[in-house]
Amino acid sequence: MKKHLRYLSIIIIVLFVNISYSFGQLRVAVSKASGSYETWLHGADPDAVIVNMYGMTVDSALFVLSTCQGLLLTGGEDVNPEYYGKLNELSKCEEIDNYRDSLELALIGRALLVRMPVFGICRGEQILNVALGGTLLTDIPSDIGKQVAHRCPPGSPDCMHSVKIDKQSDLFQITGLENGVVNSYHHQAVDMIAPGMKISAMSDNGVAEAIERESPLGKSFIMGVQWHPEALDKNPGLSKPLADNFIDQINKYKQDRRNCCGAH
Repeated sequence: MKKHLRYLSIIIIVLFVNISYSFGQLRVAVSKASGSYETWLHGADPDAVIVNMYGMTVDSALFVLSTCQGLLLTGGEDVNPEYYGKLNELSKCEEIDNYRDSLELALIGRALLVRMPVFGICRGEQILNVALGGTLLTDIPSDIGKQVAHRCPPGSPDCMHSVKIDKQSDLFQITGLENGVVNSYHHQAVDMIAPGMKISAMSDNGVAEAIERESPLGKSFIMGVQWHPEALDKNPGLSKPLADNFIDQINKYKQDRRNCCGAH
């Protein structure tokens, strides 16, 4: 019975995908969706279909990812330090979701394999860096200090702090900004940057605030930011252009797939 239900669910997904393609809709896989992320993406494309991957088995999620044209990695729990060689610092971590780690690492691996655009937010930036071979700071206050507040107590206003953007980065080209103020809610961050990636924005205390490909020409789109653009109403210049560009990258990927493989 369970086997039949699984096949039925796959058939329904395939039929839905065909209908979505017929209307030209984009499908964006979101590692763990919520209303704010959906609103942010729909601000760039109101017709985009948002697919929440959280709760699926890894095999099912990989199948569903094949029906999508972009992957958004969202904020959340700490990444298990066993994935970046700092298991001895586990005590500095807070809540960990091992299922989510395994799900997102599998999704990132498959997305990279098929050259799908990937964008990471907060935890999403962190696990993207880990998946590519980088490491994380397990706790900013104890590792770097408290000169810049990257996280405020629950219930308090967002922590806002300045960032400086590398003028030689794609992030600068997308936003047109060299400096800005962002919202922040995290105690971990990128430590050693992954091979082939570079830090494109930093806070005043030297914490990586954005990462992207070191040499993006001819390669698939990969970018991550430590702040939360989906909730950055106070500074739309570091929010909306990121969503617009991500949707543009997804459209390019979809068109390339259509040209290359005859997808509709």
